[in-house]
Amino acid sequence: MTSPNPKPRFWKRYSGLPPTVFALSVVSFLNDASSEMIYPLLPAFLFVTLGATPFAIGLIEGLAESAASILKLFSGYLSDKFGKRKLPVFLGYSLAAVTRPLLAFVTSWPQVLVVRMADRAGKGIRGAPRDALLAADVPMEKRGLAFGFNRAADHLGAVVGPVVAFFLITYLAADPDSPTALEYQRVFLYASIPVVIGLFVIVFFVRELAPPPIPADGNPIKFSLTEFDGNFKRFLVVIALFTLSNSTDAFLLLRAEQAGIAPALLPILWMVLHFSKVLSSLVGGELSDKFGRKALIISGWLVYAVVYAAFAFVSSEWQVWGLFVLYGVYFGLTGGAERAFVADLVEDEKRGTAYGFYNLAIGITVFPASLIFGYLWYQFGAETAFLVSAAVSIVAAVSLTAVASRPRTQGA
Repeated sequence: MTSPNPKPRFWKRYSGLPPTVFALSVVSFLNDASSEMIYPLLPAFLFVTLGATPFAIGLIEGLAESAASILKLFSGYLSDKFGKRKLPVFLGYSLAAVTRPLLAFVTSWPQVLVVRMADRAGKGIRGAPRDALLAADVPMEKRGLAFGFNRAADHLGAVVGPVVAFFLITYLAADPDSPTALEYQRVFLYASIPVVIGLFVIVFFVRELAPPPIPADGNPIKFSLTEFDGNFKRFLVVIALFTLSNSTDAFLLLRAEQAGIAPALLPILWMVLHFSKVLSSLVGGELSDKFGRKALIISGWLVYAVVYAAFAFVSSEWQVWGLFVLYGVYFGLTGGAERAFVADLVEDEKRGTAYGFYNLAIGITVFPASLIFGYLWYQFGAETAFLVSAAVSIVAAVSLTAVASRPRTQGA
């Protein structure tokens, strides 16, 4: 006997999503493939060929991400104010397409700093408007599905990019174990191709809905947190608290090496992580539609706490592989659910600004999170650093229960 409402096949569930969701997901895939062709090679390029110190490498990435976080706030607000979201998305990806090829011509690490800051500035310009554009085209009951699919496409790009970079460096370099500066830079040139293709996808396949109506009170949208209720502000505080526990993944890779993972296997370990992100993001987004965003986020943060607590005592290679797979599940449970939750909590005409504040809450705490973790590791050992991070994430998960979920029947 068949059920009167049979559950659709896995891929059929995505067939009803708007074309804009698929187009933006293709763009995310292409951009992340481009970025991840560069990112794994950049530290070695800086350190070996340009003579940059570890401090300089940290400075480059820290300043670049800070610039992106600040711009996400402004770009989100401006996209609300002018009712245009496709344009900043296009401009943000265009900046990446223009700046990444410049890495093929740098001769010093300060030049890399300028290029990376410009590249990340593009991320800051497009991030919040892209999320608002995606949310605007999807009904509330499918937002988790849409954001999960988008996150999965992004993570899939992070799987493909390093593989392409590996084959390129193997093919282009006379000695793949010791590439020259010119050989690195030729790979950087090839890496700009996917993001350029993404620009054409935006122009021809991303559709922007009519601007949301002017608020009934006739007041213009303000660039201020006072525009949002206390519930959304509590959510931002909790997000910032959790991010204080979420340091750079470089520490996980270092811990993996200490546990016995050979350096040559670290890229494969990184790929396994992203495969886990892809699969769990496809499942996690849909689960947030079914069981609620808050439940998925809390579950993901608790998974994160388990992973970090386990990394405090990890002692064998098989444990590392298993923990990296589980770490990917954390991303799948939270990545799409958090973005969908933001859309649920605020009005449509304020979503760009809301995503800006959401990204700012993460951006202003992710840098000190790594500094604090590094300090704890240096002063008290890796076990203490990982256990403190696990404890903070548990506190954040408990604190999230104080944030009210928006009723499912409210809004679109």
